[in-house]
Amino acid sequence: MADTPIIDTQAIENLRALNPGDGDEFLREIIGIFLEDTPQRIAELSQSLAAMDAGKFTRAAHSIKGSSANLGASALRAAAEKLEHLARTEGLVHVAPLVGAVRAEFARAEVELRKFLPAS
Repeated sequence: MADTPIIDTQAIENLRALNPGDGDEFLREIIGIFLEDTPQRIAELSQSLAAMDAGKFTRAAHSIKGSSANLGASALRAAAEKLEHLARTEGLVHVAPLVGAVRAEFARAEVELRKFLPAS
């Protein structure tokens, strides 16, 4: 995956096309929601793993998968999809190491997505 971009620019362009001429306001809003929500979903992964709550774990992984796909964070989407699949098919026994992969991929995606936001 070394040559795969962290953020698929086509996904960004697709979001821009939903509200052309707004100076990227819609795009920045979507990115802001993603950057605020995803750490909460990652926390849910850890909490539901500790509680052995496969249903909540699977829902959190599914949410991360969908939102990262919308923004073109392909590696994060793939990691979340793998987590979701594993939780559905095998339970929570082998998912702990993959939660770290989701965390790491989110950190990488966050750096790239923040480039679309105004400096604060």
